[in-house]
Amino acid sequence: MFDFLQLVANENLKIYRRIRTWIMFGILVILVLAISLIARYMPGGGDGSGWSMMMTETFLLFIMVTIFTVVVSAETVAGEFTSGTIKLLLIRPWSRSKILLSKYISVMLFAFALAATLFVLGFGVNALLFGMGGAREEILAALGTNRDISPFSYMLAYYGFEFISLIMIVTVSFMISTVFRSGGLAIGLSLFFLMGGSVVTMLLMQLDYAWVDYLLLIHLDLTNYLIEPGFELRDGVTLGFSLGVLAAYYVLIIAVTWLVFNKRDVAT
Repeated sequence: MFDFLQLVANENLKIYRRIRTWIMFGILVILVLAISLIARYMPGGGDGSGWSMMMTETFLLFIMVTIFTVVVSAETVAGEFTSGTIKLLLIRPWSRSKILLSKYISVMLFAFALAATLFVLGFGVNALLFGMGGAREEILAALGTNRDISPFSYMLAYYGFEFISLIMIVTVSFMISTVFRSGGLAIGLSLFFLMGGSVVTMLLMQLDYAWVDYLLLIHLDLTNYLIEPGFELRDGVTLGFSLGVLAAYYVLIIAVTWLVFNKRDVAT
């Protein structure tokens, strides 16, 4: 167990010793500060709610969290093949499964670190500049929900659902990087899921076919279920159904990733 933790620590070191990693964190911090300060001190500004500003920044910047994580994920495996260092890893006394799992865990920890930074910074900065007070019903209405929960609980749930979507997209990127050994292809296809997915989803939702309910794309945005209690994405498509579909795809993607990595000859 200790050896595996060392392996995970080594993979994290590879991520955080790169200057681009800290540039990613820096960009996130600068954008949160810039958006909040501009909204606070622009003419006519300063009267908004801290919760509304936090939601606006989350909506705009969580996409960047996903993109940054995809970039790191795409090169985690493909980069080892490109540089030839994968052979050095495989001659160590670790199984291929442990090597791949350590890389996957390190990517997920990086994703969590970025998301946590956005949440803490967004809450802290907007609490200082705008305050988090106000009538609960008005705040929830501004956030776009009529659920009977606190604004803080709503934001936690929103981040949780966004993080599930991030996990799915990054796992797809990780699979493509492993199967095709191409960081560029992994980034490109993952960005299609992220950017083009909403457009494709809107088109698919218009189709009155049962098989549409089982497509991955229409279940990636779970935040829709926060609009109101009992919300259905389509007839019979509830939160539980969406989570079940995502879980099935997740298991399939992980299985393909592990199978290919364990069976393929690194020399080819």
